[in-house]
Amino acid sequence: MAMLKPGRLWDKVRSHVGTTVENSISPATRNLKSRISDPGVEKTTSVCPYCAVGCSTLVYHRDGRIIDIEGNPDSPINAGTLCPKGSATFGLHVSPYRQTKVKYRRPYSGEWEELSLERAMEMISAHLKKARDENWQDEDDQGRKLNRSQAVASIGGATIDNEENYLITKLFHSMGFTRITNQARI
Repeated sequence: MAMLKPGRLWDKVRSHVGTTVENSISPATRNLKSRISDPGVEKTTSVCPYCAVGCSTLVYHRDGRIIDIEGNPDSPINAGTLCPKGSATFGLHVSPYRQTKVKYRRPYSGEWEELSLERAMEMISAHLKKARDENWQDEDDQGRKLNRSQAVASIGGATIDNEENYLITKLFHSMGFTRITNQARI
């Protein structure tokens, strides 16, 4: 097998991998810029709305409209990466199918109607107070003081972080709702 001289080997490799082209990038490609570098685009640091890990995101927006959402490379939690759900956050916010108004279906109705947020909050508050008042327990069968209601339940979700769970717990306790525990003694 014949040995190539060192200079000739490099010349042979260069001719096969395209390094002999002076400028392989077209002027059109060279002038491309990302939409996040357009004038007037602002960047806001936020948190991914899915699981409670707390991955940091960068939200790019202009004139009240979201342009892009990406992982924050300065975050010690996710270092700029996002899971598939986190990567879909942009689509979650800008989807034309996203519901942005309160919808309510009255009992036995087959139609949804739009309500104002204020009206919906009033209805929720009234239902919550009614359930609390109708199921209030001053004391148990042995006369022990309870001052509670167990008529309302709250189920957490993957999108609720520790701080939100803490606030929900405090809210429910302040209204007298307590958690149901197994009271059987072993």
